[in-house]
Amino acid sequence: MPPFPPCCGLIIVASRQPVPLQGILVDVQVKGFVADVSATLKYKNKEEKAVEAVFVFPMDEDSAVYSFEATIEGKKIIAELQEKEKAHKTYDEAISRGEQAFLLEEDDSSADVFSCSVGNLPPGKEAEVTLKYVRELPVEADGAVRFVLPAILNPRYTPQDHDVSITATRPQVPIGEIPYTLSLNAQFQSVYGIARIESNCNITPLEYTDSDKTGAKVSLAEGHKFERDVELLAYYMDVNKPSVIVEAGLGCTNTAQDSEPSPTGSIMAESMAMLNFYPSFPAGQEQSNCGELIFLVDPSGSMECSMNSEPNAPQRIQSAKETLVLLLKSLPLGCFFNIYGFGSHFEAFFPESVEYTQQSMEAAVKKVNEMDANFGGTEILQPLKKIYQTAGRADHPRQLFVFTDGEVGNTKQVINEVHKNAQKHRCFTFGIGEGASTSLIKGMARAGGGTFEFITGKDRMQPKVLRALKCSLQPTVKDVSLTWTLPPNVEAIVLSKVPTSIFQGQKAIVYAQLKGKVENEGEVCLQYKYKDEMIKNNLRFPLNVQNEERSTIHRLAAKALISELEQSTESDSEEVKKKILETSLQSGVVSNRTAYVGVNKDTKTRVEGPPLRRDVPAPAFMMMSNQYRGSGAYQMMSCSAPLPRMGGRPAGSLPLAKMGAKPPGLALRKKGGRPQELIESFSAPPPQPPPPVPVKPPLLIRLIALQNADGSWNLTPEFSDVLGISESDIKTQNPEQNIEVSVWVTVLAVIWLYTNSLDQREEWELLEGKAVSWVKAKAGPSLGKFVRAGNELLKSSIDMKVFDL
Repeated sequence: MPPFPPCCGLIIVASRQPVPLQGILVDVQVKGFVADVSATLKYKNKEEKAVEAVFVFPMDEDSAVYSFEATIEGKKIIAELQEKEKAHKTYDEAISRGEQAFLLEEDDSSADVFSCSVGNLPPGKEAEVTLKYVRELPVEADGAVRFVLPAILNPRYTPQDHDVSITATRPQVPIGEIPYTLSLNAQFQSVYGIARIESNCNITPLEYTDSDKTGAKVSLAEGHKFERDVELLAYYMDVNKPSVIVEAGLGCTNTAQDSEPSPTGSIMAESMAMLNFYPSFPAGQEQSNCGELIFLVDPSGSMECSMNSEPNAPQRIQSAKETLVLLLKSLPLGCFFNIYGFGSHFEAFFPESVEYTQQSMEAAVKKVNEMDANFGGTEILQPLKKIYQTAGRADHPRQLFVFTDGEVGNTKQVINEVHKNAQKHRCFTFGIGEGASTSLIKGMARAGGGTFEFITGKDRMQPKVLRALKCSLQPTVKDVSLTWTLPPNVEAIVLSKVPTSIFQGQKAIVYAQLKGKVENEGEVCLQYKYKDEMIKNNLRFPLNVQNEERSTIHRLAAKALISELEQSTESDSEEVKKKILETSLQSGVVSNRTAYVGVNKDTKTRVEGPPLRRDVPAPAFMMMSNQYRGSGAYQMMSCSAPLPRMGGRPAGSLPLAKMGAKPPGLALRKKGGRPQELIESFSAPPPQPPPPVPVKPPLLIRLIALQNADGSWNLTPEFSDVLGISESDIKTQNPEQNIEVSVWVTVLAVIWLYTNSLDQREEWELLEGKAVSWVKAKAGPSLGKFVRAGNELLKSSIDMKVFDL
């Protein structure tokens, strides 16, 4: 069934007539591993009355929003960053006076959702709103530097007794009916040279702007509809080099938003360093067979959605199930494991973690194959508490793997729960599908000392999950520290927490403020204990201060500090709140305690009476199964009652009936007041689609499903079907009839993997390691004979080194 994303545009609730968003213009400047983005939204009010346009949209939670301005009736208004309650008051008072005003703020419950309000837009008038932000860019496993402009904002399910997420109340329109386009221009710079740029969307041919290929630009093809996330993958000639960037402080100069100079000692006044480490471990280290691995899987109703908007895209739940089977086949003998499914309730496969054996693996695989997206809403907090309440096992460090599309409304509570139990485990997270909450996925992993991955577009889930499993099986790194060697009278103050978990091949970023006269050279050393060895990563660098007009590194450092404070266990203390507010106001970076507000005090035509509220939704993948038709979070609807605003605005909040229970009718409920019925449905539910036609899994998935827990394969009709060779021929060609046939079959399986799926080796590398270890122990000196006979039968030429020969 096709998804039904809403458009980003002004929606007239009463008449169902959209006021078109004229267009979105985005300019992206990428320098190395940092993006500076300017996004302009153009609106026109085609009604006969003044409107208040409210736009709720997704942002990556690492984004540091540092500028907000609007142009209305030919006048540019630069917004001021204020304490959030003060900003609300400034905005509301301007609206009541009939003046044009606008407001930009971060959602209180999740740092990856923002709201923009443009008030008193006169009839027939146009408005432009521009926001600017900077963010770090991740490096994918294949070396791609990844930039994403998010479009999808899925409704966030909120548990009972919590205010409903602002994302859950937006009107929506089907894909194909979005009337506006997105224009995006991107420029890339890298001292390492740019090999190519790829995208999930149609882009113009790569154009180099420098003869040495250190600069390049691309644009989205003309007429692009903003119905899905836009992803750009830049491949540099080299990405895994450590580096230090030192940016000059503003000192007595002004920030982009402030009228006063930066005071001495403020976060913007001193020089700032951004350190990029690529830690490495000694070669040849074996992975651990110990560990308690717990897989927390989301089979809630939203997992029924497709992975992307492409025709015939697989369901999220199907991809998750295939990945779980692959994980179960890849676990090492001797570990313990369990699997939890969660939604509006949760269930565990076993009463407690069980040892990984053939019997426990078969039982788990059977349960995985029976899973369906029928668990209601996404309530992750309760199963997390249950897992943390369960005693761990001595000598088996706990590793938690979380698979979800991230559609939860109580993000900060969930992250706090992981943080409180960080000493007991490591947490690895996977955001499935477009629109997964970056705040939830990244926040849980950071709080739990693990890694995070996002599986979007045509990404395969399996290689990303297997990379995380390999990280989890690496021995735990201890005693991580950072030491500096700097010129006299120069002091380094680390603003972002030094990473407590370090993994092979994973970049680690640290921000530090440098106080004093920065000159000559400096050195920094990241050291940690790996097993019994103390490893040092030294980075010597010239203290060449860069004068950057936009203060990019300072704003990224401020965002890192703000995020760390907001996610700390003391985030509710007055001292931490004061520090967040102070850092935000000094740097101009939005936090959950501040908001940008601007007022046009020279409004030419003042508005009499309150403006009409018009909500501007962002696209979201929707599903309309019976499981969700009773849920306010996932129905496609609109309403005439006022919708909630962020930051405790006076419009009230929306409690949501618990998933699984039948609510007495959808209602907006003001605190202390009676429910107001939602009086109008924006879109009637479509008829149920016919059941999907069963599709035979790929040969690789079928072969993996046949492997035993010890790494071996048995000769079965299913195995011979995968190889395309009869059972009798396989038996006849066995070069050692006196050795159990499973040895011969396992050798054939390994050779088949190398011959037919070498490009997917990252997915089967761990289970191949088990197979080779098993076959070496069983075949003894006859192993070479098995390999030569296998190559002949499968018409292959696999090197003997594959089997350590």
